[in-house]
Amino acid sequence: TDEIMQQEIRPLVAVDIIEQLHRQFAILSGGRGKDGAPIITFPEFAGFSEIPDDDFLNVVTYLTSIPSLEAASIGFIIIIDRRRDKWSAVKASLTRIAGAFPGNLQLVFVLRPSRFIQRAIADIGIKLYRDDFKMKVPIIMLNSVSDLHGYIDKSQLTRELGGTLEYGHSQWIHHRTAIENFAMTVKSTAQMLQTFGTDLAETELPNDVQCTEELLSSHTDQHSKLKDELKLAVKQGATLLTCIREPVTRSANSKLSPDELENVATVERLLAQLDETEKAFDQFWTKHHLKLEQCLQLRHFEHDFREVKLTLDNLMETQAGFADIGDSVTRVENLLKEQKHLEEKGQEPLEKAQSLALHGEQLIQNNHYAVDSIRPKCVELRRICDDFTNETKKKYDILGKSLELHKQLDKASQWCEAGIYLLASQAVDKCQSQEGAETALVEIEKFLVTAKEHQLSNPKEFYNQFDMILTPEIKANAQRIVQKLEDVQEMFDKRQVSLKKLAAKQTRPVQPVAPHPESSPKRASPKITRPAAVENTSYHFQVRRRGPAAQNGNHALVRSLGKKMQWGLIEKCISKSQGCHIINELIETERVYVEELQSIIEGYASEMDNPNLVHLIPSALQNKKEILFGNLPEIYYFHNRIFLKEIENCIENPELLARCFLKRKEDLQIYEKYCQNKPRSEALWRQCGDSIFFQECQRKLDHKLSLDAYLLKPVQRITKYQLLLKEMLKCSKNSEGTAELEEALATMLDIIKSVNDSMHQIAITGYEGDVSELGKLLMQGSFNVWTDHKKGHNKVKDLARFKPMQRHLFLYTKMLLFCKKREENTDGHEKTASYSFKNSLKMSTVGITENVKGDNKKFEIWYNGREEVYIIQASSVELKNTWISEIRKVLTGQLEACR
Repeated sequence: TDEIMQQEIRPLVAVDIIEQLHRQFAILSGGRGKDGAPIITFPEFAGFSEIPDDDFLNVVTYLTSIPSLEAASIGFIIIIDRRRDKWSAVKASLTRIAGAFPGNLQLVFVLRPSRFIQRAIADIGIKLYRDDFKMKVPIIMLNSVSDLHGYIDKSQLTRELGGTLEYGHSQWIHHRTAIENFAMTVKSTAQMLQTFGTDLAETELPNDVQCTEELLSSHTDQHSKLKDELKLAVKQGATLLTCIREPVTRSANSKLSPDELENVATVERLLAQLDETEKAFDQFWTKHHLKLEQCLQLRHFEHDFREVKLTLDNLMETQAGFADIGDSVTRVENLLKEQKHLEEKGQEPLEKAQSLALHGEQLIQNNHYAVDSIRPKCVELRRICDDFTNETKKKYDILGKSLELHKQLDKASQWCEAGIYLLASQAVDKCQSQEGAETALVEIEKFLVTAKEHQLSNPKEFYNQFDMILTPEIKANAQRIVQKLEDVQEMFDKRQVSLKKLAAKQTRPVQPVAPHPESSPKRASPKITRPAAVENTSYHFQVRRRGPAAQNGNHALVRSLGKKMQWGLIEKCISKSQGCHIINELIETERVYVEELQSIIEGYASEMDNPNLVHLIPSALQNKKEILFGNLPEIYYFHNRIFLKEIENCIENPELLARCFLKRKEDLQIYEKYCQNKPRSEALWRQCGDSIFFQECQRKLDHKLSLDAYLLKPVQRITKYQLLLKEMLKCSKNSEGTAELEEALATMLDIIKSVNDSMHQIAITGYEGDVSELGKLLMQGSFNVWTDHKKGHNKVKDLARFKPMQRHLFLYTKMLLFCKKREENTDGHEKTASYSFKNSLKMSTVGITENVKGDNKKFEIWYNGREEVYIIQASSVELKNTWISEIRKVLTGQLEACR
């Protein structure tokens, strides 16, 4: 604090001469000479001679006060840039600097006028007037900045002088004013803390509780306000430090100039001083606050002790009256409730006692003057609390064991009754056959497994476990049930021996059964999960596996049917059987899908119009059935009335399957509308999904999954078809219908792509036109994009070439949109993408260059005769070629239309 208070205040600060600094007739760029001398530059300034003397002196004085004393003692290097001026301006500048420069000078460099006549005059003038300038340091006349580079390294010169040093005058002024403001903030904060500390030290402690509480509250409020001021000051310093270091943070190749490093050191030093001041103040406040608390807490301690001890004595007396351990589950549960009630009743007094004892120990640890009075009371409180807690735990342990014992006895008794019922329910006549005996054995084995679940594998174990807490009455009951367990186990052992003898009898071999091609699998319930492979009913083997190993297995099975069959017929049978399996799987899953759609519409959508359930529908869901379900009824109607019937006709002729998909290509586009609405539906579900209305509908339908899982079914279904078509292609290679299957597969992949593209399209924001007027969406994807504007500034063009933009492109038949992809979290759920519109190009006015030199992943799109050029980099060569092909198709189509 003393260091901050006593530090020297500079006579000038940036705010005082802000207007003069903004004129920029003299700058401290941060560059240094080879020996570390600070460089002050006088750039070309048309009105230099018109600057008032006071303004000139103030600016030069301020600039020379900024470098450290060590750097300033080396001497300043002056650079006067008068390349575009006359010798008179050079002379005036040297005269003014010689007469008013307040610091030590080391060298003066003059960039003489560049015009021939003025240069000649300057050469003569410097020889004639050198002594008039009264400078004790050399004045070096330079013809160009390249001559200057021989004396000073380029890295220490600004770009105006042919160097590489980055310097922004406005930013320099901003940093200087911010540093000086922060220094004043640190000083004022330290003064406030010192004043407050003095007030606290001089405060006399009051003698009554109320005044002590008021004083403690007042001092605490003042302390909080001062801490807030400290936090703001630290935050201000940290922000300033970040701003100064920004060039290094932004680019690893950047380095701070010596002046910027000194700025960093200054801010860090001020932050360190602020931190030390805060620590000293916190230490003082801790002692003062503790002193007030001791004064207040001691006056309450003895009174609270008497109240708490009286309450605990009453609890101990009540607890001593609990001695019963119960003789049944119900009785023990009631005793546990009573014990729980007593524990809850004693919880508050116990907490008060513990808190009071802790408070007393804290007073002792803080060297309170009444230690001899506080310590015995703390010991007494701890003892009473421990006695009550230990006695309560002991009661719970005894009652817990008693409850466990009675539950075990009840379970054992129920298990015996269930076993006796099972043995009695097994009909003797059904057990005479091998199948009946095996079934009965399985039932017995399953039942005996439950003995382990009830910890009854050794019935005597639980009796020994509770031997120490058994009363004579409970012990007699336990012995009776253990004997019953042994009797029932013996009954099961005898029944198993008999059944195993019946199951082991020799049975006649199983006769082969003729196949029944006309049979078909039963229609399964939509709630039952179907296996991936469905048994083929036309042959005595299953076509489940894929690949060469599966083919070999099928060949082996077919050979068992007879060697008279020819291999061509065998291959045909295998392919047909595989095709039939896929058709069967498609039909079965399609039926389940239709039934699930029906259950959603009837069990949820229709119920939203049920007057008896209207009161359960949340207000946010009112009149939003179309948002939640989209065009689900339209999808259900198409699959139930049309598509399911058509694919059912393909059971006998699998080759007709491809035609179904080709025929219904346009109808399947309805999924695009459903998927486009899905984000709105999901948002509405997240808002209302936990309502009682949906829970009631789910309960009526007996669905294990909630509605949102079923609303995902259409999205899953549309992607399933292409997988089934791929499997059909594997089975139908080099056979009739292969071409149609390939076309059908391509159609479904195109539909999925169209749906996916449309999902991206609806996320476009900021486009003022109507995207539906741009034609068909052909492609979309993310790329690196460089822009080059022919009419733009050279610096902008260079910057554009080397800094790519991340853009998401949408290619329509009429327009190419450039968007920026953004990802946002929605209510803690997964991120959703949106595309912010940035630019667009009409396809009728663009051209394309396929290859960009140096990168085979890049291509160019140019606009209006190459006035605007967009260099686009794809993630792969394949992706680039795909886009080029699609763009050329659009351009070719436009050309043909023009012809």
